[in-house]
Parts: sequence; structure tokens; C-alpha cells
Amino acid sequence: MIDPARMVNQPAPGRDCGTCTLCCKVYDVPAVESVAGSWCKHCLPGRGCGIHATRPDHCRAFFCLWMTQNFLGPEWKPDKARFVLTMDPATNWLFVQLDPGAPQAWRKEPYLTQLRRWAAAGNRPVIVFLNKSATAVMPTHDVPLGILAADERLVLREELAGGRPRVTVAKVKAAA
Repeated sequence: MIDPARMVNQPAPGRDCGTCTLCCKVYDVPAVESVAGSWCKHCLPGRGCGIHATRPDHCRAFFCLWMTQNFLGPEWKPDKARFVLTMDPATNWLFVQLDPGAPQAWRKEPYLTQLRRWAAAGNRPVIVFLNKSATAVMPTHDVPLGILAADERLVLREELAGGRPRVTVAKVKAAA
């Protein structure tokens, strides 16, 4: 289980990016005008960062969960899984940022079953992003959320389903 209290922002022993550069494709990095879904203009896919010595602080501070959590096996390394796992420090929600070249990668095994387990264990969805479009992975089903705008945030809601309480997720406008 991913324990937010034990999260560290440094590589686990024996972990390094190696030839993986997927984070350079799936995130917005305004400091270098990089847009999610396209390779950063400074990335040398499969080799690393062309401006490694002067890369932005955002990039310096970033480590995916595969890098920091040694219980994640080699199949979870982003260049193999075709997505990057992170945990939002404010909400402790698990995020999956997909490679647009493999938009269904998260639905393959062993990934989907484990994402559903994490959603159940955390009593909150795992959020899968394809660029700006989000899907909430719940323990038993998925909830397409669509594009998540800059002024929106995700919230958990409890609703009755068949007379039983059920947790779901919704987009709401962020408080001003």
C-alpha cells in the first residue's frame, strides 16, 4: 500500500531513471514551455535531459512513485507501464498520468486490478489523466470526468446507491 506518511522525495536505493524520460512528455512545465502530451523540447527521449545541469527547479524536485517506492516492481517503471504515478501531497490522491501514445495502458493487467485495490484501500479514487482529461478509477467502476479546468478541483462525495452509502468523485469550481 502506498502510505503518504512515508513518502519521500528522493530515489529509493538502487533506483534511477535510466532510459526513462516519460515525465518529460506527460506534464506541463511552463518554465520550459513544455505542454502535457508532447515531448519537452529539451528532452532526448530515452537518453535524458538536454539541459540537465540548468533544468528548472520543478524538474529537479520531481520523482515519480516508481523512483521513490521500492515496492513497485519493474512493471511499474513509467517507460514500461506507459504512465507516471504520483501522489498529490495536498489530497493524498494517487494520480496516473498517461502517455498519449498508450491511452489504454492503465486498463491492462496488472495495472487496473491494482489501481482498483488502491482506490478501495484509500477509500478514494485513483485519478487517471490523459493530458487534461480525467477519469476516476473507483473500486468497482470508472467515472469519466472530462477536462479538468484550471479553476476546478476534484472532491469526494458520499451518495446513496441501492440504499447504501457510496463514495464518488465530482468536479467543482475552486473557491475564489
